[in-house]
Amino acid sequence: MAPLVWLITGTSSGFGKRLVTAALNRGDCVIATARSVLSISTPGFFPGSNSENLKTLELDVTWPLETIQNTIDTATQLFGRIDVLVNNAGYALKMLVEDCSARDFMTQFEANFFGIINVTNAVLPQMRERNQGTVVMIASRSSWKPEIPTTALYSSSKAALRVYSETLSAEISQFSIRVLIVEPGAFRTEGIVSASPYNPTGSIPEYNAIRQRIHSYFTEQVEGKQRGDPEKAVQLIVDVVKGEGSAAGRSWPLYLPLGADAVEAVKEKCERMMSVVDEWRDLTSNLDFDTPLEYKID
Repeated sequence: MAPLVWLITGTSSGFGKRLVTAALNRGDCVIATARSVLSISTPGFFPGSNSENLKTLELDVTWPLETIQNTIDTATQLFGRIDVLVNNAGYALKMLVEDCSARDFMTQFEANFFGIINVTNAVLPQMRERNQGTVVMIASRSSWKPEIPTTALYSSSKAALRVYSETLSAEISQFSIRVLIVEPGAFRTEGIVSASPYNPTGSIPEYNAIRQRIHSYFTEQVEGKQRGDPEKAVQLIVDVVKGEGSAAGRSWPLYLPLGADAVEAVKEKCERMMSVVDEWRDLTSNLDFDTPLEYKID
């Protein structure tokens, strides 16, 4: 199998940084991007890398579409193509819903959703032209378990990403372009909490108790105590994309929940939904016209 060319966003830390090294160690080529190229250009920043199979570029997914397109065009020239796009860049804003405004949601969506659309649209034409490619979306367990207070902005942006990706997959599969929706649970990456600090103050005093409780939860129970090993997670992602190792012989999964907590969150939400569907089916399914029109959507 010829080496793949990966373009990975948000590679200064976390899954992004580890994915760069994992792909390089499989003999592939990687274009690593970050908002500040200086943050990823230090020799040895990506263990095992060399100048032949690794290139770095500055890319902020909140840039205007034209600027993103120019950057993707530059990236494509480095190795002649992009086989795998990994939309990893993003962050979490933590606020209680009543404390935040629509503008706060827009700010979160600019990085976690709208920016991903622009990057993906900039890469897709070359994949369509070659009738092959893979688009990896780093979503989150949070979209399946948004009931944790202060996570509404992040969870809703990741839920939007999942639904967008499902439709995208249906539309581009005709060009032999695959979509993989990766939904990690809690993994022990650096600064997962400190990089997205929660300010335990707000304008509505009635929420003070829950603010303090959630602040303690993130700082005392989450940071540095996550069960998930990010190194194992990125190895599985590369296995799936390349169809080798632990993923050899398996069918392509549109969804890839990572970690026992993510698997359980998806399972619990689906079971809860089916419980409601089954209980109310006799009423909710009996709402057609008495003489319905015949139609079919393939």
